[in-house]
Amino acid sequence: MPDTIRQIRSVLSAVLLTLLGAALGACSGGDFGRTRADMRSDDMHRWLGAEATGSVGLGPSQFQLTDEERQLRDLAYPMIEPPLSRPAWKSVFGDYKALPSPWRQKIVFDRTMYGRTLIDEPHRSHSSRYAQLIEDVRNDITRFEPFFASAIRVIDLDRKRNASMARVSALSPRERDDAVARMQENSLIVQWVQQCLEQRISSYRWALERLVIQAPDGMAADADRLIGELAAQTANPPVQAQPPYGRAVISKG
Repeated sequence: MPDTIRQIRSVLSAVLLTLLGAALGACSGGDFGRTRADMRSDDMHRWLGAEATGSVGLGPSQFQLTDEERQLRDLAYPMIEPPLSRPAWKSVFGDYKALPSPWRQKIVFDRTMYGRTLIDEPHRSHSSRYAQLIEDVRNDITRFEPFFASAIRVIDLDRKRNASMARVSALSPRERDDAVARMQENSLIVQWVQQCLEQRISSYRWALERLVIQAPDGMAADADRLIGELAAQTANPPVQAQPPYGRAVISKG
């Protein structure tokens, strides 16, 4: 009888492990930290434009995205998503979600959130917290040039698009509205990223100040240098997106 019970328990354990593995595989859909395969598509970041324009009372464009516009949105998302905004288990499962634009948010930006998360999350040592901060800042620096290179191309093409509309024969009101809306989307996405970078710099500085008073370390100098480098780049972006067609865009936070 005891042998039979042990065999039943062994079978049940194997079944449970198999089901758990299948469930985890279905959720993750890829390597750690990556978006699930069923969430990925060429236009997975198209919503950024509609969210940006909708948040300031403008309509989205019905035009298909160009390759350059698609790349702009793909490069914008990791700079818009706040660092350390995903719990560890969500990073494992590749969680992905749309984010509200800064013009829609009613809550004032909290510059302490990143630092509190960095300090409160379990780490082996304070050195690993400094290392995480340095990695996050360095990632932003690495992303800066590709994003703004894409922004330069998109905004330059939008200037040409705007100039050419006066010469397009039989331009319908719908076509004009969609063209204007797409230019507004592109401009607002660039402004969105610029605001997020300014907020990140403020958050990084707050986090570094708290790490220094809690656990002084020589790594603080490296972190401070990188934050200064990112701040200098952000203060002098290679392209400045203008508010869409005379509408003032107000930054909250």
